[in-house]
Amino acid sequence: MKEWTGKLGEKDYVVRLLEKDSVEAILLLQDLVLRTLINNDFLSPVTKEEYEDFVSKSLMVGVFVEDKLIAFRALAIPEIDEHHLGYDIGLKTAQLGQVVYQEITNVHPDYRGFGLQKKLGAIVMELLDASPYTHVCATVAPFNIASLKDKLSQGMVIGALKNKYADMLRYVFYKKLHEEREAGSEELEILMGDTEKQQQLLAEGWIGTGILQKENEWYVTYEEKGSYM
Repeated sequence: MKEWTGKLGEKDYVVRLLEKDSVEAILLLQDLVLRTLINNDFLSPVTKEEYEDFVSKSLMVGVFVEDKLIAFRALAIPEIDEHHLGYDIGLKTAQLGQVVYQEITNVHPDYRGFGLQKKLGAIVMELLDASPYTHVCATVAPFNIASLKDKLSQGMVIGALKNKYADMLRYVFYKKLHEEREAGSEELEILMGDTEKQQQLLAEGWIGTGILQKENEWYVTYEEKGSYM
């Protein structure tokens, strides 16, 4: 089994693929993370059955310190239905079978600040680079700054902003695998709280490519799509 190793301060860690015997530990970590969240809208809990599907049908990676699970990240092969994120970014039905989702990421509160979300993201993208999938998609709540930075650091871009998961507002991120994106010729900075303006730009074919903070306000950087899709 492939493993990745490193250090978190003075402690050694190992990252490896998770299997069905890790599901109980996954659920315990998720419960702990949920209890420490300031805004519960940022995280949509995953059921035991869904985690069992992730480890058996797709892929999950976990971080262990002294054999204790302290972080994980999941990929999922989504069901093809009317809610598929591929539709939100303009894909055709025939393309949806080549889309994989970046699903939930959890990090134990005691191990935040070490960049584990970013490390797991890099490992997941490394695995996807060797896969037959053409697109990876994910959703993030506005103002979930850590997760927004995480997706952008992986080269993902915003392709939509709409209600998902029982009417919760979400950015729909995507990246076309095995291909580099060309930068657009024009750039705009839009307040993250200005949902209507962002949705207008996205409908016109712009994509979100970054975030920045100015005078205590968060902005999203939008570019013309260029050749990416």
